This record gives sequence, C-alpha cells and structure tokens, in this order.
Amino acid sequence: MVDNKLVNPTRLLNLPATPGPRHNGGAIIIGPDNNLYVPIGDVDGHKTQAQNFKNGPQPDGTGGILRITQHGRVLPDSPLGDTFPLNLYYAYGIRNSFGITFDPVTGNLWDTENGPAFGDEINLVQPGFNSGWNKVQGIWTGEGAGGKLNIAPIQLDTLVDFNGKGKYHPPQFTWNHTVGPTGIAFLNSDKLGKKYENDMFVGDVHRGNLYHFKLTKDRTDLILKPPLADKVAYADQDLQKIIFGTGFGGITDLKIGPYDGYLYIVSIGQGKIFRIIPSSVNS
Repeated sequence: MVDNKLVNPTRLLNLPATPGPRHNGGAIIIGPDNNLYVPIGDVDGHKTQAQNFKNGPQPDGTGGILRITQHGRVLPDSPLGDTFPLNLYYAYGIRNSFGITFDPVTGNLWDTENGPAFGDEINLVQPGFNSGWNKVQGIWTGEGAGGKLNIAPIQLDTLVDFNGKGKYHPPQFTWNHTVGPTGIAFLNSDKLGKKYENDMFVGDVHRGNLYHFKLTKDRTDLILKPPLADKVAYADQDLQKIIFGTGFGGITDLKIGPYDGYLYIVSIGQGKIFRIIPSSVNS
C-alpha cells in the first residue's frame, strides 16, 4: 500500500467471463491450509465436463471451486487430475455459488449454491466433490419446478467422474423454491450464547432471511426436524423452524467479527451492515 492505494497487483487467475454476465461466483476465502479457494459458476452456459457433459470439452475453469496458493500456483495434490486447468479444481458441477466457509471445528469446506427457479443448496464440499450441475440441481434431475421433477439417485451414470476421482453427493439441505442463498458462516464464538457456538448461519438475497442450522455430532450433516427431516423445504412455511431473523433486505455476505466475535450481515438491499448482538448487550 502506497499513499493509501494498493499498487503492483499480481494476477492469480485468468478465468472465462463470457457469455455472462451471470453465474460468475464472487466469494473467495483463505482456507486453514493457507490456500485460496475461489468458486465460479457456469458463466451463463459453459458446457464442459466440469458441468457434467460427458462428451463436452475439457474443463475450462468454470463450474466449480478452484484452489490455488496465495501466489497463484497449482497445488501438487489436486483431487481430480494433473492436467491444467483440471488440476485447479477442488470441486465441480456447480451452477453458481456466492458463499463458502470452513468449519472452525473440523476444517471442512461448506458452500451455498444457487439453482434456477428451484433447488438452492447447502453442501459439505469434500475434495473432488461433484455437485451435479447440470444433470442434477437440488435433489432433482431435469428442468422446471423442483417439486415436479424426478429425485436423483445417489449413483447417477450421467455424471462425469474423472476416472472415479469425482464423487457426487446430494445436498445437506435444499430449498425447493429458490431464495438465493449467499453468505454462509460458522459462529466461532459464544457471543450469542453457548447454544449457538460453532453453529451455521446462512443468508439469502431474495428474501432477506437469516437461517440457523445446528450440526450433527460428527459435523458432516445438519440437524433437521420435521417438516425438514428429508433435507428439503418444499413450502415457505417449512422454513419457519430455521429462520433466525428477517427483514435484512438482500443479504450478500456474513462474517464473524475477528475482534468482538459477533455476527455481521452485509445487506445490498438496505445498503447497510448489521451486527447481531444479544438483547442484553448495548450497541
């Protein structure tokens, strides 16, 4: 930084931007391994093997979560292959994602993903994860409204697996009617009380809702009670049990304050940053 300006930038990645302008991701994060994780969608229609087109061209840097060093170098332990740009991919089969975070307890990567008119997702992202797009969105195959589609089997032979290295897994949670999930964060403090410590929070851009999830003991799944026990919200009223707060406008990001441990919400709809504190704490 020179005279309050950042100078001499280094380009780390050069990714496709056309046809666009949508589905180009936006969230980036430094992982516990000190590497950079970058989600990117299909950029409005790329049809490569990263989007599960078996006869399509090789991946081109779209439709996945890419992982590089902070100096822009490829990691030697790529989960899917050694050729460029396949060796950039940590996960693939992603239509679009505006939220990724690491569990502070396990170090596992989680993301939010955006469907078309149905099938928004929360996923546990293991190395080589295939989220299924464009053969699967949410838990369904096909086009149209989610509730009218066929439920995808766990093993789907229409998916690309890169010689068995890629692994599909259905979402840990799915919205039937799209809400546009964005920011995702784990509250790695007890500032809202011990009962919320290390729980997951997710925001959405369409309705301005903040959702709260507790995790199972091994922290690889979400604890969901009826009517969400099947991991799908088919109707808006099903969401009441997981809505933590409302009225935030279009939420674009969630962050935990590094010094105070409170949850912060960025609202593009209201042009504000909200801080969530217990009612007994003065602002």
